[in-house]
Amino acid sequence: MSTNSGPALTRPESLGKKLRNAAVGILFALVLLIPRILHLRRNPRSWRLFCILLGTAGAALVILPLGLGNNYAYALIGMVMFIAAILLPPAKPVFNVDDKARELGALVVVNGGQYQSRSSAAASVQLFVGAESISVLDSRFQPLLVIPVAEITLARAEQSGEDWLVRVVWPDHTAEFSYTGIFAEHLARVAESTLRSVMRPSLPVIPQARAASA
Repeated sequence: MSTNSGPALTRPESLGKKLRNAAVGILFALVLLIPRILHLRRNPRSWRLFCILLGTAGAALVILPLGLGNNYAYALIGMVMFIAAILLPPAKPVFNVDDKARELGALVVVNGGQYQSRSSAAASVQLFVGAESISVLDSRFQPLLVIPVAEITLARAEQSGEDWLVRVVWPDHTAEFSYTGIFAEHLARVAESTLRSVMRPSLPVIPQARAASA
């Protein structure tokens, strides 16, 4: 009686062991692939190709058990892969400062401290300074303000209590950028000098008397 029950017991145990080993192998492979998968998400085309390959491989594993008898472990794994390929969110373009500067045609990027517009809360910003305009972007590279360089009449750093401000003035507009901390003055001075470097020099005013005599 013991000789007949041995094969019946070892078969489920061997199948369970195979499934367990397969699950461990898949988890280990996923851990190794996570950094590469995250890197793929930075490229929309590569991410789309990865989703197509994942869905195709999953569909193949679902059909595979038809030729392998009653082994449905592969079908289960394939179903998970196929569903994951469908539900994976599309790749979102990832910008860094250099990419955004090239996109905006900025010559230099400086720390803009804290900026608060009339319609939003204060946010940490960066100033993308170009020859024609200065774009004020938040940490997500969302534009909060665009200042036309040709219209700037004043760009000045000044102390306000323990903080420092950079005030930029152009017709009918004023923007203030606030800096705090031990490097507040340094950051404000850097922003001030950078803004002044792209400002158009004002034309000299000729006295009327001299103009008439000439």
